[in-house]
Amino acid sequence: MSKQLQAIRGMHDILPTQIALWQRLEDTVRGVLDSYGYTEIRTPLVEVTELFKRSIGEVTDIVEKEMYSFDDRNGDSLSLRPEGTASCVRAAIEHGLLAQPQRLWYRGAMFRYERPQRGRYRQFHQIGVETFGLADPEIDLELILLTARLWRLLGLNDFRLEINSLGDPDERAAYRTQLVAYLSAHAAQLDADSQRRLTTNPLRVLDSKHPHTQQIVAGAPALMDYLGDDTRRHFERVCHGLDAAGVTYRINPRLVRGLDYYNRTVFEWITDNLGAQGTVCAGGRYDGLVEQLGGKSVPAVGFAMGLERLVELLELAGHVAAPPVDVYLVAVGEAAQQVAPIVAERLRDAVPRLRVLTHCGGGNFKNQFKKADKSGARFALVLGESELEQGLFSLKPLRDEGEQQLLTFEALATFLGEQL
Repeated sequence: MSKQLQAIRGMHDILPTQIALWQRLEDTVRGVLDSYGYTEIRTPLVEVTELFKRSIGEVTDIVEKEMYSFDDRNGDSLSLRPEGTASCVRAAIEHGLLAQPQRLWYRGAMFRYERPQRGRYRQFHQIGVETFGLADPEIDLELILLTARLWRLLGLNDFRLEINSLGDPDERAAYRTQLVAYLSAHAAQLDADSQRRLTTNPLRVLDSKHPHTQQIVAGAPALMDYLGDDTRRHFERVCHGLDAAGVTYRINPRLVRGLDYYNRTVFEWITDNLGAQGTVCAGGRYDGLVEQLGGKSVPAVGFAMGLERLVELLELAGHVAAPPVDVYLVAVGEAAQQVAPIVAERLRDAVPRLRVLTHCGGGNFKNQFKKADKSGARFALVLGESELEQGLFSLKPLRDEGEQQLLTFEALATFLGEQL
């Protein structure tokens, strides 16, 4: 017997029993983004590898260790996208979208060769938001308020918001010099990853989870001390806006992002309910990236959220997926089975949002009714010989208390429409 084929490690199926929560999450996010005036963009899964080297940084963990890259038949190096911002920026430049401010969003699969664990997969799904051409801190604030509204609508309240400012490139360069000097004096005490990052991406040492390295980092210079007046005012206006909106936050001077292109405002929404992988939404400002990728100098800010982690939080909070159908049509007898598909079509025409599942495959009344109950439908609509003779339909509640009713088609459509 041949070996049973399975999904690739770190890549998983989303089954029909799980998909309703995914759809609810996606629909809620889309509704919020629509209410803020954001429009959707869709970009390819595969891009030239150079795009990510130039945007994310060649000495980042993502580019060095985690990208799925390959040569195509022409010998060009291509990569599955590890994140969505670079693709969105590339598309905006290529199609001339940056002549005026843009508020864009996207969703889809991303790919990173990481060690699979809870909340971290090799294929994962994100919804991302990117804005272009808006330099004032009010757009930074808008994105944070947008995410806060989303959590409220989803009924998820066990988050904390951490924010920081990474300054502008010249400010960060001055800080980097002092940070490297401090960390170099303690290099022998740093963990192996931090020792490597000390010469490639020293700001990432601040984000180390290694306990002893964290003790060393606690005494490091603070980036806030190197910010200029304009950068400070920008950050203060974001903070004042959050205060005015009643959004609780913590300034975390050690908060850095794993991508090289960030500057000024960065933020993360974090939960303690998912173990070590607690960040569910993160982003910030990246004013230099558009120019870095060949466009004109355009300010930009955005964020991305991990859908797998949010779905798990919905499950932990007790959210149950809605049943996939409203009505299960039980048809007993050959004549009823022939008529049933037409009845279902008439119902869908009469009640457009009604979800009707027609039993196909025969079987006696008892077996069909068991399947109706197992389907999760709210109602069983029974069509048999007596109903056909009378021109009526028998409707029985399956989830709530209530009497079985014998209704005309018009009364049936009216009743079911009132239940939606």
